[in-house]
Amino acid sequence: MKNSIKIASAFIGIIIGAGFASGQEILQYFTSFGMMGTIGAALSIVLFGYLGMVLTKIGSRLDTDSHKEVIYKISGRFLGFVIDAILVFILFGIGVVMISGSGSIFAQQFGLPSYVGIILMTVLVLISILSNVDRVVKIIASITPFLILGVVFLFVYSVATKDYSFMELDAIAREQPSATGHWFTSVINYVSLAITMGASMTLVMGGDESKERIASFGGMLGGVGVGILIVIHHLAILSKVDVVGDYDMPSLGLANLISPIFGIIYSIILFGMIFNSAVSMFFSFGTRFFTPKTKKFNWFVIGALIIAFGASFFGFKQLVSFFYPLFGYMGLLLITVLIIAFIKMKPLKEVEKK
Repeated sequence: MKNSIKIASAFIGIIIGAGFASGQEILQYFTSFGMMGTIGAALSIVLFGYLGMVLTKIGSRLDTDSHKEVIYKISGRFLGFVIDAILVFILFGIGVVMISGSGSIFAQQFGLPSYVGIILMTVLVLISILSNVDRVVKIIASITPFLILGVVFLFVYSVATKDYSFMELDAIAREQPSATGHWFTSVINYVSLAITMGASMTLVMGGDESKERIASFGGMLGGVGVGILIVIHHLAILSKVDVVGDYDMPSLGLANLISPIFGIIYSIILFGMIFNSAVSMFFSFGTRFFTPKTKKFNWFVIGALIIAFGASFFGFKQLVSFFYPLFGYMGLLLITVLIIAFIKMKPLKEVEKK
């Protein structure tokens, strides 16, 4: 049970750091559809729970230490190449968005130029990858509970102090820009995006757990946890969408409504979650091409971070609205292949007899 909870916590950390913590993603994918977005958020609980189980079970069964070997094994040479290329592109793209997000934190919370946060994040990610890679999962798992508590607190405050009824807020929310044109396609796109960008690290986590049932339960538990957090985060933003709808980071705006001190605390937690996601993205990106802790790997990561540093100046909100829907649609191919592979997997006992 302990290992399952550890996997679940790390899975939640990976997903909510890159596609959840700032609130901008929740705003565009769920809150912009008002109350129908609430239905979409509830549907995500089922989808994340199932796909979390799929990823960790496949990773455990194949005893993987890289997403590349899994993808080629379950999808064949040609399709494997396409999916691998998509994963690599998404890993780098999400990493860019995360670095950009750190700039938005410093600009919105402290009134500093965004490049201050961007430079700090880039340097911290580089140092972490080059020196503490083995502790990435532990770091993610240790910070995740603080964000969960923060989001729950935001939810309680926002719902308790909202100035309008949910019917009135529904109309205001629908004026916000949406990631896609319909609430149902939006939830499918978001789940696809989140699962795809967390696939590499999740498969490896599953591969680290020799007991398949423990890995599967951890993935399912983590997925359900992600879905529940999406529901309460969406409701928190919806309750105050009239106030925080225009912010780059609506969640940080909510925190500051409670208290400037809580705003600072939440900004630190948010920075930590974004940092963890950035580390996992660039680490997975680097391991796709080179063996960790080698000179080639180090120089490759340095080069990737330099490019990401420059690209991050396009702006966090703009990068999310452009790249995230694109990545979500691209990730549907991976999701389809994973589900087919999962369905075709032989029962564990049958495999163990051979």
